Parts: sequence; structure tokens; C-alpha cells
Amino acid sequence: MRLNILFGGKAGQGVNKTSDIVSNLLAKQGYYIFDYKDSPSLIRGGHNFNILSISDEELGSNESSIDVMVALDDKTISIHKAEMKKQGLLISAKGFEGIGMNLNIALVGALIKTLGIKEGVLLDEVTGLGKDAVSAAKKGYQSQKKMFDLPKLNNRINVMDGSKAVATGAVNSKIGFYTFYPMTPSTKVANDLVVLQKEKGHKVFQAESEIAVINTALGASFTGARVMIGTSGGGFDLMAEGLSFQGISEIPLVVYLASRSGPGTGMPTYTAQSDLDDALRAGHGEFPRVVIAPGDAIEAIENTNEAFYLSEKFNSLSIILSDKHLAESRFSFSSRLKSPIKIPERKNAGRVVKASSYEHDSFGNTVEDPNNCRINAEGRIKKYEKIKKECEKFEMIKTHGNLRSKNLIIGWGSTKHAIIDAIKGLDFKFLQVIYMKPLSDEIRKEIEKADKVILVEGNVTGQLGRLIREKTGLKIKNRILKYDGRPFLSDELKKQLRGMIK
Repeated sequence: MRLNILFGGKAGQGVNKTSDIVSNLLAKQGYYIFDYKDSPSLIRGGHNFNILSISDEELGSNESSIDVMVALDDKTISIHKAEMKKQGLLISAKGFEGIGMNLNIALVGALIKTLGIKEGVLLDEVTGLGKDAVSAAKKGYQSQKKMFDLPKLNNRINVMDGSKAVATGAVNSKIGFYTFYPMTPSTKVANDLVVLQKEKGHKVFQAESEIAVINTALGASFTGARVMIGTSGGGFDLMAEGLSFQGISEIPLVVYLASRSGPGTGMPTYTAQSDLDDALRAGHGEFPRVVIAPGDAIEAIENTNEAFYLSEKFNSLSIILSDKHLAESRFSFSSRLKSPIKIPERKNAGRVVKASSYEHDSFGNTVEDPNNCRINAEGRIKKYEKIKKECEKFEMIKTHGNLRSKNLIIGWGSTKHAIIDAIKGLDFKFLQVIYMKPLSDEIRKEIEKADKVILVEGNVTGQLGRLIREKTGLKIKNRILKYDGRPFLSDELKKQLRGMIK
């Protein structure tokens, strides 16, 4: 069973709230959900919509056609009517004209009735919103007839967006200090950490600029705090000099980079996987780093923990590479999380040590002799080899689908579940790359075993494909690339993949 439900309306009408209430309710009923949020860079007006996909089996993507449309305004109907299935159901604001601010709650009630879920379940979900909301929910529920049959299931489902997952991973790592400058779509991690700071004891600080963010973070980390910073796109560019400072000072630092569509300001509220090159290479000079790209909420929790571990163990830079689609979408899962990795405690050097951006001796004193420069440069590269060996303890890659198939898909990050959903019923093996740096040696072996290799990425140049070619010498000729600011849809991707193996 699978249903795709679209919620649409103006910014400020509560589209996200509507979708959140329904997805939370359905998860409590034992259904898996995936909730995608689409909005222009506007605070009021325009057109916002969410697509909530629900199933009795695991899923993590949307499809191109809609089973139910919940329209808070007429514009939603005109924009999306072509996406509706022939037998699709429309739930509109008609008949609720006088209900005011609780229109969205009334439409929630109407939808829940059509899904065949009991009224008591609905009222339990909206009771905390006040008497007017409860009244609106009842009115909506009574306005419809049962159209679908969604009985309660025994699955125990958790729901979390990618931003909350990164924040959770940081808390599990006993973060001490998080600093940021607001930039879509990275800001929500800061908001989630703010909520937890009294309970967990960490501090969240909004600096005056991205340059201030990274320098403040390096100072805090130098004093012994466990530190993470967050940014997107152009903010990360401004931090490039600070990244090099980290490289020569070897002060532990974790960076959360939530990509969005660029270059420049681009489309600030839409998604892209186009910052991989930037994450791999930003900063002048040569120094080690780790770049990890989770594909869903569970991986975001666990990979963030791994990023802290590696940064603290090796006094290095760890970058968690996300994007708008992963950061803002809500994922459901029933599997258990791994126990958090214990982060190494820093040892007291027992002596005064300085840190600056200059080449230095073991005390941090500035030196410029060629022998010292050579030893330090070689030491940084040797440390990278140690990091690579340590990373082999973790899942640097994952495989999905038919593990014996000779048709191999390679992808990463937020494309994960669209690919997994697309290859159901098809003869494909999917190799998900999680660690971008260091890159697993197993990737070459998987490519060499395959008859056909297809690269799937959310950028225009195939950046992972280029990285693989750089590291292995193997070029991936077959590519499916998407770069319109929107994520892959699993049914459209299925058609493309089916066509490539005929």
C-alpha cells in the first residue's frame, strides 16, 4: 500500500504544520512516512506545498502522481491538478470559509476521515492545539466519507528530519559548543540544539558572520570544548581561510555543510548535490580532512557521531555533507540506532602550547626552516593515512537491492531512498557511497565486477563520478543527473533505469 498526499497553500497558512500533524498521526498508527517540503524564498504568500508519502513498508521518496490533494487555496488546485491520478481525491477549503486560522486543522480532520482512521485518534493528536482547533478538526472529520482503509499496524515508527538527526548525533557525541550564522537550510540544526542546551549542557552561539563563526569555533576548540559549526553554500566559502587555519593548527573541528542550489545565492530554498567538490577541497594548502555524506535520518545521527570521533582522535577536520532535501525532509524508521561511539578525551599536554596559522614547532612557535616544513607536511599526510585506516571500522559504503546483479548504480547522500525505491522489482545493485574522503577501496572492486555502471547524482557535472575517476582511473559513462533544484522522484527514476538496461 502506498499513498501520495499533497498539502498546498500560501506561506503562512500552516502547510508544514498540516503535514506534520498528519505524518505524526500516521506514524503512531504504524505507517512509514516520507514528508518532502517545497517552498520559495518567501515568508508570506507565494505557493508552498508538502508531499507526504505513506506506506505499510519502508519508503523514503515521493512519486510524480498524487492520490489525495489537500488544498488550502485555489492556487494549489490550478498548479497541481495535472499531477492528480484519475481517481484522485480533492479536499479543498470549500465549505470551511468561516473557520479562520484553523482552516488547516479542519482539512486535517477531513483527510483523516477519508483515510478510515477513527475520530478519537485525530482528537488525541490535536487536543494540545486548543479548543478552537479541536472544534475545527471535528467539523472537518464530519464533512467527509471514508475513502481508504488504513487499519492500525504493529510497527513502532520514529519520525525525524535530517536537521534534528544531525543535532541528535552531536548531542550523542557530547558536543560542548555550536556556533553558526543563519543560512538556509543549515539553520534548523542550531534551532534544535538551542532547545536542548539547558538539558544537555552545551552552548549555542550566533556569531556576526561566517568568518567569525569558524574563528570563534577554533578558539573554543583550542580551549578544550567539543565543537561543531553549521553553514551552507556561500557561508562555507567564507570559512575557507579558517579551514586552512584548522589544517595547520590541528585544532579539532566538525563542520555541518547543508548544500543548496547555487552558484551565488542561486535558489536558496531548493536542493542540490553540487558542493561536494567544495567540501573536498576548500582551503589553501594541503591538509587532511574527512567528508561524510549521510543519506537519511539514521545515518545523519550515526555519521555525525563518527565525525566527532575522528575529529577528536586525530585533531582533524570532519565535514558532514548534507543538502536541503535531507535537512528538511522527514524520514520514518523502525530500526534501532547503533550505540554512540565514545569520543576520546583530550590529553593535557602538560606545557604551554600556542596555536597560530604559521608553520610551527611542537610548542606552536613559528618556524620557517625547510627541514621543519618538510617534516610537518609529511606528518599531515601520514595522519591522513591513519585516518583512512580508522574509517574502515565504519560503513564507508553500503549496498542495496539485488547484491548479485551485474547492473550497478552508484549514488550518495539524499538520492539514497529514491534509488532504493526505484529499483524495487528491477535487477539492480545500488552502491551508496557514504565516506567521500577517504574514499573506500571497495568502490573500484564493485565497478570492475559490474557489466553496466550508472551514476545517479543531483548535480550537473557528476562530481562523485569525477572523484571516483580521480581515485581509480575508472570513468562512469552512464549518468542520470538532476539539477533543477528538486529531488529525484522514484517512479520517474525507475523509468530511466529500466530504459538504460533494455
